[in-house]
Amino acid sequence: MCGIVGYIGEREKKEFILNGLKELEYRGYDSAGLAVLKDNEISYYKAVGKLENLKEKTKDFKSEGFGLAIGHTRWATHGKPTELNAHPHLGEFSYVIHNGIIENYQELKKELQEKGVNFISQTDSEVIVHLFEENLKDKEPFEAFQKTIESLKGAYAILLITKADPQKIFFAKNLVPLIVGKNDEDEIFFSSSDAPLVGFAKEVVYLNDLDYGYAKRGEIKIFNHNQEKKPNFKPLSISKLSAQKEGYRFFMEKEIYEQSSVSSETIMGRINGDDIVLDDIEDNFFDGIREITFCACGTSYHAALTASYLFERVSKVKTKVEIASEFRYKEPLLEKDTLFIVISQSGETADTLQALKMAKNAGLKTLAICNVDNSSIVRLSDKTLLTRAGIEKGVASTKAFTTQVLLLWILSLKMAILWGTLDKDRLISEIETISKVPTALKVDEKLHEKIRRLSKRYLHGHGFFFIGRDIFFPLALEGALKLKEISYLHAEGYPAGEMKHGPIALADSELFTVALMPKSLLYDKVKSNVEELSARDATILALSPLEFEIADDFIKTKGYEHPMLEFFEMSVIVQLLSLEISVRLGNDVDMPRNLAKSVTVE
Repeated sequence: MCGIVGYIGEREKKEFILNGLKELEYRGYDSAGLAVLKDNEISYYKAVGKLENLKEKTKDFKSEGFGLAIGHTRWATHGKPTELNAHPHLGEFSYVIHNGIIENYQELKKELQEKGVNFISQTDSEVIVHLFEENLKDKEPFEAFQKTIESLKGAYAILLITKADPQKIFFAKNLVPLIVGKNDEDEIFFSSSDAPLVGFAKEVVYLNDLDYGYAKRGEIKIFNHNQEKKPNFKPLSISKLSAQKEGYRFFMEKEIYEQSSVSSETIMGRINGDDIVLDDIEDNFFDGIREITFCACGTSYHAALTASYLFERVSKVKTKVEIASEFRYKEPLLEKDTLFIVISQSGETADTLQALKMAKNAGLKTLAICNVDNSSIVRLSDKTLLTRAGIEKGVASTKAFTTQVLLLWILSLKMAILWGTLDKDRLISEIETISKVPTALKVDEKLHEKIRRLSKRYLHGHGFFFIGRDIFFPLALEGALKLKEISYLHAEGYPAGEMKHGPIALADSELFTVALMPKSLLYDKVKSNVEELSARDATILALSPLEFEIADDFIKTKGYEHPMLEFFEMSVIVQLLSLEISVRLGNDVDMPRNLAKSVTVE
């Protein structure tokens, strides 16, 4: 996820911006840039790769004395990681940095191009600065900025500087974070999170959605729906690590909580009414496809298993799911009418990368589902869909999993549209349901507290079964993996219907069974399987919207009508359960033993 820093004041602006961006490295980035407006002149610098590259480019640049500065680290969503696509984006006399996605940028870009405006990047963000300068032709700067913001649809945190008003930074916020702060020396600060502001700002305002305004030396003006509002200043945290975690105990906890917001970014711009829009893939790319092979490792493999149910059910296409480390050595039969989809959070997973090379060498069409643009897997694949989850610091994957599943669901609907496998009413229903995913992923604080209390009862015993049917079987596998990764307790995921084929022999009072029991999909079948375990004294923790009297512990879910919404809701619950058990056992949640975030060797 992109990072934003801004400053108004006398201090050396370059150093503040570079240091602030350094504090935002945990958010992930592939390029960086800054701009300084001083003495009515704008200096700007951009670099691809690490911040050290930007630091090297600016080593001879000085920016002492009063002025404005903005800086940005970019996580690519539209356009490759290049200097042209890096921020700030420039007009004739104005510069902008932007975090988020402008959904209607193509429409705005076309209108501006018809007026003779030239674009030099592939990004959605560049449209903001050109639209501002177009509006400036008949309006004062703040009015022009206000009109610009009113034209934007989507998510944005924006800082804009212009020679037309060299004392001010204009700002706007919707759906992604932006903070403005101040101190007793009349300095003004902006950032995507608290961390860059620690030690500089004394008080901060956490802007609300659709807030916009301007700041100048010693003054901050905030508006919402054309009405000025009084800033609600709060004291700033004094711990940079705490600021990076945004008040959560662990990065994993933070990433569980932010699944609701990042899922909105995954969806953004990809749904247009009753259509699915994938800008990075032409419709004819899917011509001639008769089968899909998914290939992945670990958590991504569980996302692939989930997707196999969706594609066969929705897109009516034959699917196979391969574990990449096994696929490499099985001498697979690869047919050219197969679409080979690889899934990787990092884009550097060694076995998945080698499997992709095999598919490429066999002449298959390839598609990557990935979180990191310009990674090895992205560069090698024919096409890529980015999950837009932002950097994931916790070793145990959470938001990467849910955004992978969500994006694969969107892709299955796109193929259903192209191939005509869904009737209109079903398609509209599915698309409307996708828009509800951020709500399903939102953590209920009371539910979290209940899970925290329950966790003390699950610290012993000889193991865990996670059981489910259909799409909830891959979720059972993922729940068991999460628990193993961070608690070091033995756990296995099983299809609920397989209990009598061996595993039920382990059932006794010291075996904990986490039963995924959605009301919308095969509830009675799973209920019967759980009753068999309970009859053999297994300890049952049931997750369901329907009361289940024989459960030893019960977590009541909301009872969504669509299985995928129940899937996402239960994903959060099994993640929180693993987290709280691990915390009680005193383990390092973010960096569990023997594990690495990205497995880049075989």
